Amino acid sequence: MSKYINPYTDFGFKKLFGTELNKDLLISFLNALFEKSREIPKDEIEDITYLNAEKLGRSASERRAIFDVYCTTKSGAKFIVEMQNVFQQFFKDRSVYYSSFPIREMAKKDSKDEHWNYELQKVYTVGILNFVFKDEDKGIDNGELKTVNEFTDDDLFHVVMLTDLSTGKVFYKKLVYLYLEMPKFNKTESELVTMYDKWLFVLKNLSKLLERPKELQERVFEKLFRQAEIAMFSPEEYTDYEESLHNLWDITNAMNDAEMKGFGKGEQKGREEGREEGRHETLLALARQMKADNMPLDMIIKYSGLTQDEINNL
Repeated sequence: MSKYINPYTDFGFKKLFGTELNKDLLISFLNALFEKSREIPKDEIEDITYLNAEKLGRSASERRAIFDVYCTTKSGAKFIVEMQNVFQQFFKDRSVYYSSFPIREMAKKDSKDEHWNYELQKVYTVGILNFVFKDEDKGIDNGELKTVNEFTDDDLFHVVMLTDLSTGKVFYKKLVYLYLEMPKFNKTESELVTMYDKWLFVLKNLSKLLERPKELQERVFEKLFRQAEIAMFSPEEYTDYEESLHNLWDITNAMNDAEMKGFGKGEQKGREEGREEGRHETLLALARQMKADNMPLDMIIKYSGLTQDEINNL
């Protein structure tokens, strides 16, 4: 096992970013994204309050949502922060659906006011993706295929807002989606300059490091490496992390298997169609095994990328 925790695991991500003890780590990371973006105001986040990450539907028949991290700032802005390891066919739809929960919460009538004027607070959805978007995974630029070392920050960091297509101007600034396609990040230690660079390097490489690089001397990273050291875990934490790590390995192996099946079927049905079918069949098998192991439904959905109905029908 590595010296430091793998932040791509469910346990690792929530330990580093989802606890009151380590909220300064999340604040630093979010501020780094704000500083990098040219489209959103440079509102420095000084403090956050963690909120209940489980959102229920308005009735028993409605679906619920469970966020990795859900918090609010002093100004009332809401942040949903998600680590997503598996490509989902309707991932963008899922992001929009999740963002509807904090919006709906704002519509609750205040006991002091009988009327609501529809004013909303800002809602940010931050997705740290261990895959690339389906419509961009070929990395095509001007008809030529890019190698991983040719990707730039503009290729991997996406800021999405409602836009007026006739003018090209942002129509609504209070609903923002920020996505990081982590496989496209390729900077080495010597190239780390900004806090944005340093945070992405840590997220991608933490579990591979043997010590804290000299380029990461800021106090926030000193704390992060201390919190991420597996040898300092309690027995209960170690057990939970080990289980979470095995779940990540299972889904990674399943995806690799899906790719291999896809290439095989590609000879008969077309490479892309065959790859997609192989991936889906393997994820069904993985979800079936998770279900047999009595894993919680929410975890099966998170790691397999399948819908609740697909899992219930297994």
